[in-house]
Amino acid sequence: MFTRYAMMGQVEVICGSMFSGKTEELIRRLRRARIARQRLQVFKPAVDDRYGKEHVTSHTQDRVEAIVVRSAEELLKKVDDRTEVVGIDEVQFFDAAIVDVIDKLANRGKRVIVAGLDQDYLGRPFEPMPQIMAIAEHVTKTLAVCVRCGAPANRSQRLVNGDGRVLVGATESYEPRCRRCFEPELARQLDLGMDVPHPASPSPPVAPDLMEPADGEPTP
Repeated sequence: MFTRYAMMGQVEVICGSMFSGKTEELIRRLRRARIARQRLQVFKPAVDDRYGKEHVTSHTQDRVEAIVVRSAEELLKKVDDRTEVVGIDEVQFFDAAIVDVIDKLANRGKRVIVAGLDQDYLGRPFEPMPQIMAIAEHVTKTLAVCVRCGAPANRSQRLVNGDGRVLVGATESYEPRCRRCFEPELARQLDLGMDVPHPASPSPPVAPDLMEPADGEPTP
């Protein structure tokens, strides 16, 4: 029974907001697989070149070597038959075909570990992550720390203007925020070049004896 289970493929998803430790957790699992002398390959999308093209790198500068691919189809072609563990970082940047590719790899008996954002800068589900989560055996949700209030954060606040859903960046472009501090309309206002006003403080109540008398009302 143990031998049959060991040969079964599976899909593991690590998802959350930016700066929540997704890539760090991916690298940790890959290193443990390497210690166990398992054959592994790591892939990343070509669009993500923030910390160099030939490595998967976390914001804390942990890194592992990676193969850069431009599509899900290319990734599938580059997976060696002898590979036991497949790691994929920033999986949300791949085309929709990545869902079937991941499923095929798991059906071939491979352990597939993917990491990526589960929400976009507007707080909406970031496809194809929801579809990958649906076929996964294990899902790990990571949380960052809200830079505004210190609460657990599961949103990625965009701080710069940019066209479209995909805008690759780091601390200069995004910050983690909790549900309460998240401002999804901020990025849209920046896109339109609008001034974003700061919330005004409520005016203090005026004591009754200091209020102006109404017209025709005698002054005490």
